[in-house]
Amino acid sequence: MISLKDLLADIRQCDICKEHLPLGANPVLRATETAKILIVGQAPGTRVHATGIPWNDPSGDRLRMWLDLDREQFYDESNIAIIPVGLCYPGKGKSGDLPPRPECAPKWHPLLRPLMPNIQFTLLVGQYAQQYYLQDQHRTLTARVSHWQQCLPDYLPLPHPSPRNTLWLRKNPWFEADVVPFLQSHIRKILL
Repeated sequence: MISLKDLLADIRQCDICKEHLPLGANPVLRATETAKILIVGQAPGTRVHATGIPWNDPSGDRLRMWLDLDREQFYDESNIAIIPVGLCYPGKGKSGDLPPRPECAPKWHPLLRPLMPNIQFTLLVGQYAQQYYLQDQHRTLTARVSHWQQCLPDYLPLPHPSPRNTLWLRKNPWFEADVVPFLQSHIRKILL
C-alpha cells in the first residue's frame, strides 16, 4: 500500500486534465495521517493557484471566521486536512469560476481518505463537495445546508464562503445563528 507522503507527491505531479486548465496544472491540497478535520472545498481560485496555499483569499477569511480559527490553527496540517473536489484552478465562467474538473475527486479522494484514519469530521464546503460526498434527496444547497443535522456526525454541509454568497447569507440568517455556533463548538471539541 502506498504511503500518504508518496500519494501526495504523485498527486502534486498530476496533470490528467491540463489541456482544460487555463493556468496549467497545480494541485493544491494538504493532508497528514494525524489530521482530525477534513475540509473539502470546490477548487482553488486564481490567488490560491498562484500561492499554492488553500483558502488564501477572502473566501478563506470568512471560512476561518465561521470556524473561529486563526490562520496558524487553520493551516496546522497535523489537525486539518484540506482537499478540494477539484485540485487545480478550473478557469473562469460567466458568473465566477468554472466547476471543478470531474477527473479529480474520483481519481484521488478514494485513495486519500483511507490514509487519513484520524478524520473525525468533514466539512463539505459548497455544492460540488456536497454532491460528491452526500447521496441525499436534497436538490439544492439551501435544502441540504438547512438539513445539516441529518449529515452529522460525519459531515457538515456549508455554503461556499465566497463574498459572492453574501446575499445567500442575508436571506438565510439561520445559518450564522444556528449552524456557525454549532460548528465552532464542535471544532473546539475535536481540536482540544
